Amino acid sequence: MVSEAERGSDPDRSRLIAEAFDVDFVRPLEEAGGGLRAWAAIDRRDGRGGLMAVQVGRHLPARAAELVKFQAGPVPGVLSPLAHGVLRDPAGRDPTGRGGMFVICQAPAGRALRPLGGQAFPPWDEAVLLRTVLRPAALALDQLRARGITHRAIRPENLFRPSEADPAVLGCAWAAPPAALQDAVYEPPYAAMCLPAGRGAGSIADDVYALGVTLLVLALGRVPFAGVDAITVVRHKLERGSFAALAGEERLPPMLQDLVRGMLAEDPEHRPPPALLADTEIARGRRVAARPPRRAQKPLEIGGENAWTARTLSFALAVEPRAGALALRNGSADRWLRRSLGDSALAVRLEEVVRIRAAQSEAGGGRDDGALLMRASAILDPLAPLCWDGIALWPDGLGPALLAQDETVTARLADMVADEAIGAWAVARAERSDLVSLRLDAHQYRALLRQRGWGGGEARLRYALNPLLPCRSPALMQEGGAQEVVAGLSDLLPALERLAALERLAGDGFAGIDLEIAAFIAARSELGAEADLLTLSEGRRADQHAAAALRLLAAVQARLRGAAVPALARWFSQRLAPALAVFERRTGRRQRAAALAEVAATGRLGALLGLIDDPAGLAADRRDLSAALARAREIDRRIDALRAAAPGRAALARRLGQEAMTALALLALLWAALAELLA
Repeated sequence: MVSEAERGSDPDRSRLIAEAFDVDFVRPLEEAGGGLRAWAAIDRRDGRGGLMAVQVGRHLPARAAELVKFQAGPVPGVLSPLAHGVLRDPAGRDPTGRGGMFVICQAPAGRALRPLGGQAFPPWDEAVLLRTVLRPAALALDQLRARGITHRAIRPENLFRPSEADPAVLGCAWAAPPAALQDAVYEPPYAAMCLPAGRGAGSIADDVYALGVTLLVLALGRVPFAGVDAITVVRHKLERGSFAALAGEERLPPMLQDLVRGMLAEDPEHRPPPALLADTEIARGRRVAARPPRRAQKPLEIGGENAWTARTLSFALAVEPRAGALALRNGSADRWLRRSLGDSALAVRLEEVVRIRAAQSEAGGGRDDGALLMRASAILDPLAPLCWDGIALWPDGLGPALLAQDETVTARLADMVADEAIGAWAVARAERSDLVSLRLDAHQYRALLRQRGWGGGEARLRYALNPLLPCRSPALMQEGGAQEVVAGLSDLLPALERLAALERLAGDGFAGIDLEIAAFIAARSELGAEADLLTLSEGRRADQHAAAALRLLAAVQARLRGAAVPALARWFSQRLAPALAVFERRTGRRQRAAALAEVAATGRLGALLGLIDDPAGLAADRRDLSAALARAREIDRRIDALRAAAPGRAALARRLGQEAMTALALLALLWAALAELLA
């Protein structure tokens, strides 16, 4: 426990995760974070320890849905998440130098069943395995199933127990996408062949499969296929079956062998549920007769892959898309299905797909091949994931998959979304899909991808499908300085304020918002700012961009009732001065220019915007301008009238002048005459 002085030693709650949890970066917890870096953590509200902070990777977002479901409370037998949030690290304690997003979990009380990177180890006794691993893990999985949660990170390195007599506890699995950190050995073939981040949440049957592999590994004292690539592992599992491929010629104790064989069933519906596994005698007696796959007399070779069954043909089409498309179009796959495999019904379905795609396509390449291969793979193997142009994933794994650092992968995923492939894939395997939901999702994803302006496109789709993805704006992740992690809309303005205060809001064409920030705002709010987003995406003047950006950020500040941001307001005021040119009155412009600095000091973006975006003031300025112009026209009219009458007035003046001179001359003669007479 900590003292009251220690508990209140950090008055700035914003430097804590979820305003409650502090990270002790001098106490790293090696191999405790489920494959991610972790440190000891403490709850500053009550001094509770026994916690850890697991750092979320930049390209592997945390599991938002599962974190919400755990708000009901921790699950027994699982290192449950307690909170999550962003940690700023101005003191430089974080060894990564960036701070970031963390998930707070219960820390393991003991060591992992198998240390990460360990080599061969003594095989476990069957009774110990069943008592300390299988039964407690099955009970924990049943609790997760009741909440609609899958674990998807079960492996010996992520199961912990305080001592050999204690039950094992499932480790952390919530700070990364489902199964993203799993070795292919622990995943069913239909998950192992996917992009690691795109494996999806799956079902509790997939956790049963991983638990079965874990029991097998511990019983053998080694990891089958250690160091072998995922494609090779999947190929062996599909050709021989998971149990035969992993166990090989090894003999297991009869009880354990029967249990593991059932847990590694190829069809997830044939695996025993967790509640049944808790009673090993009943689970052992539950055997589901599965028809062995039909095997061809000779294989069909596709790009170096030999297909012996319909499932392995589906796999060959997925990993060798160019050769696979050719085999479908030239009829060799159809002939093999009919003559060698002897499955005319499957051949008819495949032939129909090829015929429809040929009728719909004129060029017969690119995206058309992707759609053809996707439908063919789904027909040949209803258990297979969505396979598109050499990549595979499950629909609910699309969001994390879009964060791949490989531009080729993201481009193919964009093509897949544009073609609404998720909906077509669901139709091809309707018996195993939520058809209505997936087709609706596919349509919505395509609409977001095709949306014009900075509020749409791939960036918008990324944020929409990854609710906990921090904003990826280059302005927030500048090299050579602390990285600003903006995970929620409420984090955006404080981050921009800190950068503005440090005079780091710079960059060519940066107007306070870039494409990533705009997409982030559009995905995290409903501000109805389509016009401003369109303005930002078009080539307009810098002050127009800045005004549109200010309008968006002012709406965010007003909606969230955010704190004042004087440095950011001052940054905007310096760039909005040219926008005052719309006001015609020189005096008014000078007054508003002076007011910009005064209003910026308050940090209220709405008030600053009011000086620029002021329809009433602009209308008054226009009225004053009209009145001034009217007065100027009246003066000009009078001047013109005077100029028009000038010749007549000049002639009259000359005549009157002559008459006056004559009169004066006569008067002078008269006076002279009188003077002579009087003399």
